[in-house]
Amino acid sequence: MPRSMTGFARLESKQTDHTLTWEVRSVNHRYLEIHLRLGDDFREIEPQLREIIRSKLQRGKLEVTINFQPEQAAEGKIGLNSDRLAQLADAFTRIDAQVPNCAAVNPLEVLRWPGVQITQELDRDTLHEQALALFSRALDQLIEHRTREGNELANFIEQRLTSIGEQVALLRERMPEILQAQRNKLNGKIAALQVELDPERLEQEVVLMAQKADVDEELDRLDTHIAEVRRTLKQKNSLGRRLDFLMQELNREANTLSSKSVVSETTQAAVELKVLIEQMREQVQNIE
Repeated sequence: MPRSMTGFARLESKQTDHTLTWEVRSVNHRYLEIHLRLGDDFREIEPQLREIIRSKLQRGKLEVTINFQPEQAAEGKIGLNSDRLAQLADAFTRIDAQVPNCAAVNPLEVLRWPGVQITQELDRDTLHEQALALFSRALDQLIEHRTREGNELANFIEQRLTSIGEQVALLRERMPEILQAQRNKLNGKIAALQVELDPERLEQEVVLMAQKADVDEELDRLDTHIAEVRRTLKQKNSLGRRLDFLMQELNREANTLSSKSVVSETTQAAVELKVLIEQMREQVQNIE
């Protein structure tokens, strides 16, 4: 079944010493476009992340964000490096001695100074492995979302295909009646003129008129394209581009049908077909 290119996933993992959260958003795009927002701690795994994405997705614009929150010292207390604080206090004292009337030291600014707060040292390789595993699960969650929406798109398209098929069947059934009506109309005009025409010449004109109004070939191609769209919807990969091409082909036949129209019934059917095809085309733009 087709997959939509629109989706969202958020997955969080809480450990004793840190919390990891992945957010993945995707929208429709002609190709696969990846935007990663990673902190400095995770720059090294960017190639692996891109490889995981390419192995599971083919199209769509992805925005991927990781949030990493290390835990402070045990029991929620802020761990402080006493030696580092002593060094800073000595520096502040010497500065105050040489530069009188300095502004008071802000404790919050001191906490931001590198090395003042004590956090648990994390094994970098283990952290990266956890992040990659969690991301793979988040991506699977995104794919589930895209698949559910893709099923809805497939149902929408199937409904339009059924309506197109009904229009084609109705036209095919009416064509003999339409052609006979055109023949009668031509004979009526000739009778009204009260002129004698060569029967062979008259038959030639009737044949030409019938050829101009004959849309059997277009109706056959419409049926073929409908069957191909249904077959494509059952495939697994690269559906979007093929479906987009088939929408163009369906629209081409509807335009030809309109150009050959000689009665209002054909014109109305062609207009209805174009509306249905355009509705499908808009939805196809969001299929992977």
